[in-house]
Amino acid sequence: MLKGPTGSGKTRFVENMAWRLKLPLITVACHEDLTSSDLIGRYLLEGGETKWSDGPLTRAVKSGGICYLDEIVEARKDTTVVIHPLTDHRRLLPIDKRGEVIEAPDKFILVISYNPGYQSILKNLKQSTRQRFVCLEFDYPPREVEVEIVVHESGIGEDLAEELVKVGEKVRNLKAKGLEEGASTRSLIYAGQLIRSGIEPRSACKVAITNPITDDAEMQKAIQSVIEAVFP
Repeated sequence: MLKGPTGSGKTRFVENMAWRLKLPLITVACHEDLTSSDLIGRYLLEGGETKWSDGPLTRAVKSGGICYLDEIVEARKDTTVVIHPLTDHRRLLPIDKRGEVIEAPDKFILVISYNPGYQSILKNLKQSTRQRFVCLEFDYPPREVEVEIVVHESGIGEDLAEELVKVGEKVRNLKAKGLEEGASTRSLIYAGQLIRSGIEPRSACKVAITNPITDDAEMQKAIQSVIEAVFP
């Protein structure tokens, strides 16, 4: 289980893990309409015949790869319970519609992620699900590491990357004043890419950082003030 704010590197971590372990990666973006059939599979009509089509979770189990359920709290609770037999000593995936049970190979890995800042009474991860996983907590990286990441991913110079990271740090401090989500490392990379393409820094920061993270006019003004202080 990977836990951390938006854009803090959870997905990239899983991609890197799959690359290092040389395992296939199947990613599922969870949402409120996701059903257990979407994960496990369903019968489909093809040319007048009914054929079974494996879902992403079933394909990952059969291939012995990694199944990554991104933002799992967005899925319905009656959907997430299908992973329970896979995440205890049994390591089994029941396919009720076919009367089958698949045993997961040792190399199969199930990874889930969520942003604790988005939890609510209606959207929370059940304890019966949480306690089946080990948990890694992600946060925004230290300044020097974040500068390195922005330089590498956006292609801008170190001096400019340092200024963008400074913007990110100051915007994150606004969370104490009502901002729901801080500027992610990903947002800083997007701003850097726009600047590299020739867009003026303040405009790049406005469309990559300010506008996406809040619709509140007063908060947008506060963020723009931060940006203008760093990029006068």
